[in-house]
Amino acid sequence: MRAMDAAPQGPRGPVPGGGRLEPMAPDGDTIVVVEDDHNISELVALYLRRDGFRVLQADDAETGLAYVARERPKLVILDIGLPGELDGLDVCRRLRAQGQLPVMMLTARDDEVDRVLGLELGADDYVTKPFSARELVARVRAILRRAGAPPATEPAVLEVGGIEVDTARREVRRDGQAVAMTTREFDLLAFLALNRGLALSRRQLLDGVWGEDWYGDDRTVDVHVRQLRKKLGRDLPLTTVWGVGYRLG
Repeated sequence: MRAMDAAPQGPRGPVPGGGRLEPMAPDGDTIVVVEDDHNISELVALYLRRDGFRVLQADDAETGLAYVARERPKLVILDIGLPGELDGLDVCRRLRAQGQLPVMMLTARDDEVDRVLGLELGADDYVTKPFSARELVARVRAILRRAGAPPATEPAVLEVGGIEVDTARREVRRDGQAVAMTTREFDLLAFLALNRGLALSRRQLLDGVWGEDWYGDDRTVDVHVRQLRKKLGRDLPLTTVWGVGYRLG
């Protein structure tokens, strides 16, 4: 049931935007698609459902946030250009303040500022319209595999400079104080710490952190490195190796 077509009443009660929450389904991981273009939303939902997912569709930010709050989905596909007071970047910011729910940004604007801002807010992937629906489903599968992968066997606490990377608690500490990190920022820092002293190319970092089946470009690494430097400052001995990539320690 699409949020834009639902009646504003029912046993579950109304949600913002005039939609109504669907009852829980026993099978299939739930994905929330927040997209105001009916044709795109239906196409994405069709391919996801064919692949076994339960899909909830919303055409505005408020309805999408209501679905997330009640249904606890595995992933959110989020258009940047949403109608109303909140756009997709606002929604991503709110989701990241609440936890580490995987987010895929979907937009018609291939703008570098939008791409970088979305990644800085913690989006796991960024897809520009027009896109292949099959590729989008493959990227969804890749994100969910990474999110559900068991942690590798490694030292519980990795120390680099004045930084502690606690892999058991998934916590980064500077001078004993925890520093907030997105899921991908933590994974990148942990991977660099495990390979301390090695010059790693952007491709190696993408394969090691995002996975070999990730479809994005190398600039994603640069965005996340910039965020790590911003949050950890001079305590982080992270060096740019020109023509190669980055080295920690």
